[in-house]
Amino acid sequence: MADMIADVAIPPSEGDIIDGKVIALDKAAVYVDIPPFGTGIIYGREYIIARDLVRKLHVGDEVNAKIVEIGGKSGYIELSLKEAKNALIWSEVEEAIKAKTPLELAVLDANKGGLLMSWQGLQGFLPASQLTPEHYPRVQDGDKDRILEELEKLINQKLTVIIIGATEEDGKLIFSEKEAGNASGESISSEFKVGDVIKGEVTGAVDFGIFVKLRDGLEGLVHISEIDWALVEDPRRFYNTGDAVDVKVIDIKDGKVSLSIKQLKKNPWEDASAKYHKGDKVKGVIIKYNKHGALASIEEGVAGLIHISEFEDEAALKKELELGKKYDFKISLFDAKEQRMTLSTKAD
Repeated sequence: MADMIADVAIPPSEGDIIDGKVIALDKAAVYVDIPPFGTGIIYGREYIIARDLVRKLHVGDEVNAKIVEIGGKSGYIELSLKEAKNALIWSEVEEAIKAKTPLELAVLDANKGGLLMSWQGLQGFLPASQLTPEHYPRVQDGDKDRILEELEKLINQKLTVIIIGATEEDGKLIFSEKEAGNASGESISSEFKVGDVIKGEVTGAVDFGIFVKLRDGLEGLVHISEIDWALVEDPRRFYNTGDAVDVKVIDIKDGKVSLSIKQLKKNPWEDASAKYHKGDKVKGVIIKYNKHGALASIEEGVAGLIHISEFEDEAALKKELELGKKYDFKISLFDAKEQRMTLSTKAD
């Protein structure tokens, strides 16, 4: 056998995937004709771990096998069906990732982080963050039990996904539904342009913004920072599902459409630039605390920061500047272009 292999122009190597035909089967081995290299054998450990595949074989069947040893004790080229199958599958995985091949897969199960799916016998995970807006669990306050309830509604449904990651060591795949929509990015770009103003319908509100239906099968996101020029802490207080709303397209990227509502309104900082200057005394209402201090609204959409360094500690700040109350301040910094204002409680 070794002499026969040596006479072949390009002899096989361990690790090669080769095609052959089953020429004989017995209780503990499968013999495969692999011309022009001779005869291969699947036996021992390789026979045992591939028994689910061996069970389906008949004489004359074409098989793919991986060479695991040449010139072993058996005198045949020792082969592995299981390793060949795995190698071919992972080759397909790599190609699917590279080509961003869309796959229609059923949801098998759900946990608080996402959905479980499988492809080609490989287990995979679809994180909730990789769902499209249509299927994203829009749960108030991010309650994990409620999120799980919403995700469980998708079990047995088929979703179109692509593979975005894989680890061969543990045989796991990572799927994305929203990235599968990237293939439609070109058609979206031809349908909508940055700057377009569209009439849409609010389909849901979450902590980070609101989703707006632009047409059947397409939603865009108005990020919380693009809802209004004034401070927005809870998008749900501004819009409800079903509300009609005008939105402006501000970005189209990777099949996702970013929208703005506030950019359809006049920027209050433009008028503020003519009204306020460093050193001016103004009145403001405390609307929020943050790690830097307190925010005071001077007028709708124009607010300034009173830095915590003016106080002994956070407790002193909150005692002296109560939420909802109006106080006198002095403008210590004003930059309308950057929409920045700092205020001071000190007269000098």
